[in-house]
Amino acid sequence: MLRHIVMMKFKQQENAEVLSEKVKMMLDNLVPVVDSLKRMEVGINVNTKPSAFDLVLTADFDDEAGLNEYRSHPDHVKILDFMRDVVEKTAVVDYFA
Repeated sequence: MLRHIVMMKFKQQENAEVLSEKVKMMLDNLVPVVDSLKRMEVGINVNTKPSAFDLVLTADFDDEAGLNEYRSHPDHVKILDFMRDVVEKTAVVDYFA
């Protein structure tokens, strides 16, 4: 199993809670439409430290081909397009579990 983890920090911290809820909803909607996506969990941060990220995504795939299918899925690409305008930085880790 390949685990894909992405942490996001939003540009506008005063809107981070609203943006987190919106992006979470968008990502959760991918579960029934992306066949290669075996499991997804999206968490909204509760840590108040300035170094904390606002949102984390954990997704599981059978292999790299499944992750690549997810990355190129049209519904996922729409989310990436939205996030380009609102996300300041991301951190990504992919590993075999």
